[in-house]
Amino acid sequence: MRLKTLGARRSVLAGLALLLGLAGPALATDFPNKPVRILTPFPAGSGPETVLRLLAEKLQRRWGKPVIVENRPGANGFIAIDAFKRGATDGTDLIQLDNVHLVAYPHLFRKLPYDPARDFEPVAPLFRTYFFVAVGAASPYKTVGDILADAKAHPGELNYGSWSVGNPVHLGSALLEAMSGTQMQHVVYKETSLLYAGVASGELRWALGSLATAGPLQRAGKLRFIAVTAPQRHPAFPDLPTVAESRGPAGYEVTGWTTIAAPKQLPKAVADKINADIAAALAEPDIKDRYAALGYEPFPTTRERFHAFIASESAKYADVIQRAKVALD
Repeated sequence: MRLKTLGARRSVLAGLALLLGLAGPALATDFPNKPVRILTPFPAGSGPETVLRLLAEKLQRRWGKPVIVENRPGANGFIAIDAFKRGATDGTDLIQLDNVHLVAYPHLFRKLPYDPARDFEPVAPLFRTYFFVAVGAASPYKTVGDILADAKAHPGELNYGSWSVGNPVHLGSALLEAMSGTQMQHVVYKETSLLYAGVASGELRWALGSLATAGPLQRAGKLRFIAVTAPQRHPAFPDLPTVAESRGPAGYEVTGWTTIAAPKQLPKAVADKINADIAAALAEPDIKDRYAALGYEPFPTTRERFHAFIASESAKYADVIQRAKVALD
């Protein structure tokens, strides 16, 4: 009798599994059946938020439903994340995340108000951007090697800056210290405009910056870019060397990127549909033009490969944060 009962239970479970498997494609076909909200921790008018609004317009036309961008800046992105965690779990509440939320903060904060592994399903990257090593127009530094030689000759005296502890610019600079065996001072500025003005005036010796943040002063002739933190030269600056070519450490690479994430429990078929629809939207010509102006580049990929990329980035930043002995409450 017991064997028959167990057999019946297994048959029921198998039937449920089959039904759920068949439901996945149906859910993907129907998605979305109501307005979609995308939360973002970035302020209005910022580069990442501008890109998100362009994407929302594309998705709205593709999906035939309103796609609303909701800004929730502040508190390291935790305000937006809290609202997302309290939102719908069917994919109609999504969130734009910075790379630090997934690969740096888990190693940086002693306690986080979220769990990257349990709360998020990264469905598609939005863009990737590399940084430039920026110095003042009157700086004596011509190469990254010049900076490192000066840092080795004066341990702990040279300074660099960023806008907070734990952002990609800070951690990318700390990575340069670790890979070159140097010690420098990290100076935090409240705003990016003040940060790069400090580099231009010589108050800061150098800083990493993107085209969106440091580009305006570079174009005005107040900053010089001496290297790019990419594995190859930037197409907009073909004469500018990589960090390795500029007498810096080989293999040094720093990127900033953002992603759209869904709730972890979202069915795979729906997550795959969102991934494909975002990739198609980002391939449209006007998006490409906007990306070029901001120094961004798309990197469409499957969700599986994107997850592997996130894991490798997390391991890299875990090592950098441990070496720098940085921790936040």
